Amino acid sequence: MAANHAHRDDNLLEDIQSRLDSLNKSERKVAEAILRDPSAATRYSIAALARAADVSEPTVNRFCRGFSATGFPDFKIRLAQSIATGTPYVGQNVEPDDTVAEFADKIMLSTIASLDKARQSLDPKALGTVIDYLIQAKQINFFGMGGSASVALDAQHKFFRFNIPVTSYDDALMQRMVAAGAQVGDVIVLISYTGRTKEAVEIAKVARANGATVIGITNPESPLAECCTAVLGVTAPEDTEVYMPMSSRIIHLTVIDILATGVTLKRGKDFLSHLKKIKESLKATRYPLE
Repeated sequence: MAANHAHRDDNLLEDIQSRLDSLNKSERKVAEAILRDPSAATRYSIAALARAADVSEPTVNRFCRGFSATGFPDFKIRLAQSIATGTPYVGQNVEPDDTVAEFADKIMLSTIASLDKARQSLDPKALGTVIDYLIQAKQINFFGMGGSASVALDAQHKFFRFNIPVTSYDDALMQRMVAAGAQVGDVIVLISYTGRTKEAVEIAKVARANGATVIGITNPESPLAECCTAVLGVTAPEDTEVYMPMSSRIIHLTVIDILATGVTLKRGKDFLSHLKKIKESLKATRYPLE
């Protein structure tokens, strides 16, 4: 087989196509089975792919390692990431002639792949630092504009349970006024996929100047990141200049869940009775399970 020279950031499908002639006979059968229907290949078990290619499972594993994958599950995630970019302003993988089943499947697969990439890049030390800031906060404000507004609102729904005053704002003027009135002990969490929104950067600077702790859930290589007290660096293979935000929003929502869980665990067992009390208050609003 050709040397293991594929890079993790390459387009895997293009790599497989370009290296067809250098593969041995068995591994070429695996490549051709994948190229016939890449989307279907992301749903195969290793046994199913081996059957489709008429080869052994060890051959499939050897093929995957030859493309810099740690194994078949990792290979499938990279395959989902590399399904070709398609129709602008809709979604990265979507083509104009896709059926409902096809574009639904593509969106699911690309979201799963993006979440896995975010999982690998999230810094546990930074998460711990941010969780400590949130626990010590006198009050917390979540700021999000555009596609990030729904994430900020979700964060408010999660964090109001923690006996800390918490509010979310999606209006830039309100955010600016809250930042201007901020003081030491306040925590402002700014959520932005690009980190290049001018108003968000200005608001972060105002809040920092007034002594607030500013946390950015954003691109770590952005102007916003430079202005924050602490940053949770989140990236996704998604160009929001062209496509409407899909996977980036899901990643941000998941990060909020991680932070909420971290705060809950840090509070300890005694705090669980408070959460239980809030949860049980909803029982009267629901029909009982049959």
